[in-house]
Amino acid sequence: MAQLQESGGGSVQAGGSLRLSCQAPRDIYNYDCMGWFRQAPGKEREGVMSISTRGKAIYPGANSMNGRVTISKDNAKNTVELNMTNLKPEDSAMYHCAAGTCSVIVGGPWKFLKAWGQGTPVAVSS
Repeated sequence: MAQLQESGGGSVQAGGSLRLSCQAPRDIYNYDCMGWFRQAPGKEREGVMSISTRGKAIYPGANSMNGRVTISKDNAKNTVELNMTNLKPEDSAMYHCAAGTCSVIVGGPWKFLKAWGQGTPVAVSS
């Protein structure tokens, strides 16, 4: 059920920054929460960050991107952005936008996600 559209991925060197954007097809107020998860080849899915309808940011319990990622949303444009700084090679993954409850987006169970996109790739070279 891919309903969200991501953009902004690419290749950067370690220490660089990227801004990912997610376009929702409808009013994002219809979702309890929106956010991002990532998955690298051969690795488990990992929540990155989510943001509630009230604008509260929610981090996963084990946040490997602590201090290097922020999230924002534009209700008028139905978009959610993920800003990543000081990127590391281990951040390389496919980044997916998701909608659902905040805790599910950052920690699963993933089967309870309401919607997600096909992802945008991020590659960080050392």
